[in-house]
Amino acid sequence: MKSIMLSVIAMAFIMISCNQKNKEEVVKSETVKNQEEPKATDTVAKTDNVSGSVAPSDYVNDIIICYINLKNTLAKDDSKGASDNGKLLLASFNRFDTKALNPKQKKEYLDIADDAKEHAEHIGANADKLEHQREHFVLLSKDINDLITMFGSNRKLYQDYCPMANDGKGAIWISEVKDIKNPYQGSKMLTCGSVKKTY
Repeated sequence: MKSIMLSVIAMAFIMISCNQKNKEEVVKSETVKNQEEPKATDTVAKTDNVSGSVAPSDYVNDIIICYINLKNTLAKDDSKGASDNGKLLLASFNRFDTKALNPKQKKEYLDIADDAKEHAEHIGANADKLEHQREHFVLLSKDINDLITMFGSNRKLYQDYCPMANDGKGAIWISEVKDIKNPYQGSKMLTCGSVKKTY
């Protein structure tokens, strides 16, 4: 019981720090009503009353918040901020406790997470290489899309698409606001793209 409580407290602290450190990065949209900025309370771990474990949806919520903060720093051409957020996203994936998943879910999650962690790690390790970070963000965004498809989200999200990203092959990203803030083009063409899907 003591180890469970310590794990829950440690996870809550790390989740809060992920959000607190980057809350200024979360873009507010005045045109989207009822869309809330992620808050520290969004990432406080909830426990399952029966087992005392953290629900998978809380881990997913933490991952999504860290991803959104990463996306927002890339949209601002902030390579250093993207590096910091890439490291926080990697830590968020590493915190996910798969014990609450059934064998099929666990396999699917691990397939997604293994790939996503590699991309988050590359983004985190390349603070001075914005274009390299964006290349990995293309693949990371597909992984996040798969994660949301698998587990859902506790907030409204948008899948956006830029036809010019990924060397003209196009690429998606996930956003918390309907307004386009392109993480692949940044200040060059910040509003390039369109909403393809709503979660």
